[in-house]
Amino acid sequence: MSARYDCRDPQSRMYGVEAAVTAARAGELIVLPTDTVYGIGADAFIPAAVTTMLAAKGRGRNMPPPVLVGTARAAAALVDDLGAFGQDLIDEFWPGALTLIFRASPTLLWDLGDTKGTVALRMPLHSVALDVLKQTGPLAVSSANRTGHPAATTADEAQEQLGEAVSVYLDGGPCTDSIPSTILDLTGTIPTLLRAGAISVDRLRTVASIIADNEQLPVGAADYKPAAPHPLAGGPRPAEATIDSPVEEPPSGG
Repeated sequence: MSARYDCRDPQSRMYGVEAAVTAARAGELIVLPTDTVYGIGADAFIPAAVTTMLAAKGRGRNMPPPVLVGTARAAAALVDDLGAFGQDLIDEFWPGALTLIFRASPTLLWDLGDTKGTVALRMPLHSVALDVLKQTGPLAVSSANRTGHPAATTADEAQEQLGEAVSVYLDGGPCTDSIPSTILDLTGTIPTLLRAGAISVDRLRTVASIIADNEQLPVGAADYKPAAPHPLAGGPRPAEATIDSPVEEPPSGG
């Protein structure tokens, strides 16, 4: 039977975070609030838990989830290389609504699905989520809804859609921001904007002066290295693969 905790009450929040951490470590699913929408999460290093999470949403391996982290150090341990702009973008915009795609470290013992050797990372600006993430370590997290249905902006909406598939629900109240995260691909020579979102390109360019989109890549440049193929770059998948609503769902952030 699912347990639910009102994280607006300090004591309930303490017990809820503890229960969520215990459940995640045991390979069970949790729902937690973020700075965009509610997310359904699983330990990123327990493949069976990630598979169960995708099944709860009605998704397959072709739509791998991003990974949320509680610290920038945790993110650095997951990637092969932060590249020329990764650390500066993290320092400026995390925690916050910026999803960064890197080439994943080849030493990682995980299976998020068909990621093509990359990983989408974000550090959410939400105290409950960060309390959980700092204890669990990296979580594979996607929007807390069944695919094709609206993203959950309350714990009630998440529980209505996911029911007993989730062990612990953390209720942080209604989400206040429906703007999705900006998605920036850092796997190539030039940072590539995959989706516009809460952080504008103008703000990003104060840190990374050259940012292209998929239609503006200087393929002929001598030092140009193409971005790694990632599911977020393929047609309608960008929002579907993130802790935002899928494209067929209302915009809701992640």
